[in-house]
Amino acid sequence: MKVIGKRTLWQGRFIKTTLITYKDRKGRLREWEAVSRVKHNDVVVIIPVTRKHELVLIRQFRPSLDSYVIELPAGLVDPEEDLVSAGRRELIEETGHTSDTISLLEEGVMSTGINTERWRVLVAQNVEEVSQEILHAHPPDENEDIEIIKVPLDELYQALEAYSRTGSEVDLRIFGLIELAKRKLRVL
Repeated sequence: MKVIGKRTLWQGRFIKTTLITYKDRKGRLREWEAVSRVKHNDVVVIIPVTRKHELVLIRQFRPSLDSYVIELPAGLVDPEEDLVSAGRRELIEETGHTSDTISLLEEGVMSTGINTERWRVLVAQNVEEVSQEILHAHPPDENEDIEIIKVPLDELYQALEAYSRTGSEVDLRIFGLIELAKRKLRVL
């Protein structure tokens, strides 16, 4: 198996579609369509936990689903940023919280059948609200309308189920990433 060519089919401001030509195991030429970011392909996802053992989630309208979605804070890593700085920036922009204790939990890929994003998952412990001055210096993206949700970790699954019953979608990654953090860090 080997990719032998890529051609951009369409490009917008933020994403593009690419036609990938590859050779399969039998030597036949095949084509595959993929979606990628125009400028960045690295995504940082943050699992923020307060001193009171609350998980800080966001509820955000997602036009692609025409629905609100309960998610972990996340965003793109700028080319000049290190992961922790990107995670801290996104945490401030999306939740108004920060942490001095941010560490890499895991990295990998998601939705491999369609996109080329690479995910870095960070855990932010002892998160706390930032000052208004810091909040003004890191405003959310203008297209983001985010509600901050704090859920005690021992009530997480019941809370997610309640949001789901009231019409919000729940990002399934929350379930797996929380369990991964519990297993690897033994702090949640």
